[in-house]
Amino acid sequence: MTAGTLTLSLACTLSDRTRPVLDGRVTIPGLRLIGLPGEPEDIFRRALRDRAFEVTELSMGSHIVTTARGDAPYVGVPVFLSRAFRHSAVYVRTDRGIREAADLAGRTIGVPEYQQTAALWVRGMLRERHGVDTRGIAWRTGGERVAITLPEGLDVRPLGEDLDAALAAGRLDALIGPRPPACFRDGSAPVARLWPDFRREEEAYFRATGFFPIMHCLAVRRDVAERHPWLPVALFRAFARAKALSLAELSMVNVLRVSLPWIAAEAAAQSAIMGGDPWPYGFARNREEIAAMIRYARDDGLVAEAFDPEALFHPSTLDLPDREA
Repeated sequence: MTAGTLTLSLACTLSDRTRPVLDGRVTIPGLRLIGLPGEPEDIFRRALRDRAFEVTELSMGSHIVTTARGDAPYVGVPVFLSRAFRHSAVYVRTDRGIREAADLAGRTIGVPEYQQTAALWVRGMLRERHGVDTRGIAWRTGGERVAITLPEGLDVRPLGEDLDAALAAGRLDALIGPRPPACFRDGSAPVARLWPDFRREEEAYFRATGFFPIMHCLAVRRDVAERHPWLPVALFRAFARAKALSLAELSMVNVLRVSLPWIAAEAAAQSAIMGGDPWPYGFARNREEIAAMIRYARDDGLVAEAFDPEALFHPSTLDLPDREA
């Protein structure tokens, strides 16, 4: 480390997209990042409650909520470290007559957090693609990482017990969660995915919308961004280089870099469906998708009104092209 080097903490999930930054293959001149890999729930809780990290992976749902109310501790960088289709995340009791998405109307559904990004996407899909009145659903949560204020008429409250156990016991009709519930994994209760062939549903969803749902972005604590206004652009460029390295590794066949025998064939199939870059960074390429997320948050009662997506990100990053790396 040389004199004048800036040292900052970086909290993020360890993935092929972040590993080149964490292991030092991708560096930023004049900056030393102390990597703090972890699981998203813990990272988000510490970032939002304690402002514990200078640079962090951040839930887009929480970032939209805090930005809308004017107390966001972080400013975003349009690097989307987590994206996931969420058709696979909807689990239903098979003894309740739930055969399709429309059957969720009027039900009692569990979510880890009402503001959770996965739940935000599922509610948006239920409304806009399946005609479900999500305000007529009784939402039961495991709690919230940051306080939320909802309009009257919404039935959203903590369940007061473990969500998986409540689903297994039949006190919930369905559950939306990024991890399969235990009773689904071990077959101990009549629980199945709403969309058993979720890959087919997700591919059809992508073809119809062009969205690969954004879950998390990179973010810089506001006081740090104010002291070092060059930092958001430097981080964007570094993480764009890291992503390019990770995508290139998927097609290497001399030595497989991923422990899946047909990963190169899967990468080719993915490109045929989603194009050569299935994981776009940059604000312009993702503006429409981010605007949809803000619209979903408004319709969920999480924000009072929609706002411009530009407000979520540092101004210096708005015009950066993804392939600048």
